[in-house]
Amino acid sequence: MKSREERVNILTLALGIALLPPIWAVLSGHIGITTGAVALICAGVYVANGNKTSDALKIFIGFLLGDLWAYIAVHVMAALNINPDLELFLTLFVMGGLAVLIGSLAPKWIFTPAWLCGWAIGLTIIGPLDTSAIGTLPLQIAAAMAAGVFYVGVGVDAFQRWIAGLILKKK
Repeated sequence: MKSREERVNILTLALGIALLPPIWAVLSGHIGITTGAVALICAGVYVANGNKTSDALKIFIGFLLGDLWAYIAVHVMAALNINPDLELFLTLFVMGGLAVLIGSLAPKWIFTPAWLCGWAIGLTIIGPLDTSAIGTLPLQIAAAMAAGVFYVGVGVDAFQRWIAGLILKKK
């Protein structure tokens, strides 16, 4: 049987998850962000890293680099104009290796798993598009990444701790 504190933590986390991400889901569409669901993926990486507020900025920087990496990769593959499988392999090989090497040089500022995840997110969204059709998608993705780390990740964590603290104080 769970302790009172564990039950309160679970219920307040459930409330935070039930309340804050849906607000973003509704709001994002009204402010022109068609990639709102990206926020949930990014929040998941933040949570998987242990809800460390101290790492939020470097996680976000990793996601932004991944977004940029996807944009570059799509343009590189379009420029190569060779066998599509070979384009994909070579681009992923070179850029994946570079991301890990660059990330390892600045671990204080870059969370490499977020870079790789952000790259995958970007490639999933803009990869199938012609480069002329990408438009503002990388900016929309970046906005959703920011919302995922700071609003959903940090925000839900702070909300949950605040509500749980209020309830547990009233013992």
